[in-house]
Amino acid sequence: MMELVFPAMMPTTVSVSGNDARFPVSRVFCIGRNYRWTADEPAPTEMPAWFMKPATAVMPAHGVLPYPPETTAFCHEIELVAAIGKGGRNIDPADAESQHVWGYAVGLDMTRRDLQQQAKRVGGPWEPSKAFDHSAPCTPIVPASVCGHPRQGALWLAVNGVERQRADISGLSWSVPALIAMLSRSVELMPGDLIYTGTPVGVSTLQPGDRITAGITGIGELAMTVGPAES
Repeated sequence: MMELVFPAMMPTTVSVSGNDARFPVSRVFCIGRNYRWTADEPAPTEMPAWFMKPATAVMPAHGVLPYPPETTAFCHEIELVAAIGKGGRNIDPADAESQHVWGYAVGLDMTRRDLQQQAKRVGGPWEPSKAFDHSAPCTPIVPASVCGHPRQGALWLAVNGVERQRADISGLSWSVPALIAMLSRSVELMPGDLIYTGTPVGVSTLQPGDRITAGITGIGELAMTVGPAES
């Protein structure tokens, strides 16, 4: 048996819809935007930017969403999440869903927008703005064997009952298979990877006490309350 200098952390896991088993999280990949934010915006010709969050950023998408430190611009981004069940490198888009996607969930890519804007101005890394604790809430994963591989379905988010984001996943600029193929050309995907596939227009800030409700038709819904800011 391998000897460790201190006990290893328990793995991060996400619940599975309709099943007592849990999905072990390896890594979290996040795709930038990936929807047209204006009606006259041209279709993209280059693949979108992507970044990562640690597995420990994942939390259940219910209850209290902690307000993070070091920000006054805590922003929501609603996203379809693809959960990878079989890894690989240089994955063919034609095989990406049937061979590699285990299931789907609803996720929030939480952002400290002021830190992101600061990083953009100086060409700095995005980790402080994206990879903080509790920055990747996720609903239970629905197995693809149950929900199939969705091509359409309403995606929406409201704050205190007022809708802020609404789109259809058919409006993804780059499809889930295309995103999987892109990522697998850069890194070898692993079982347990989560891919947050991008957010539509309507991203905005949250305040302590705000009530977030969101969902994707056929995948799931969530409800969270923003916790108090640290004093």
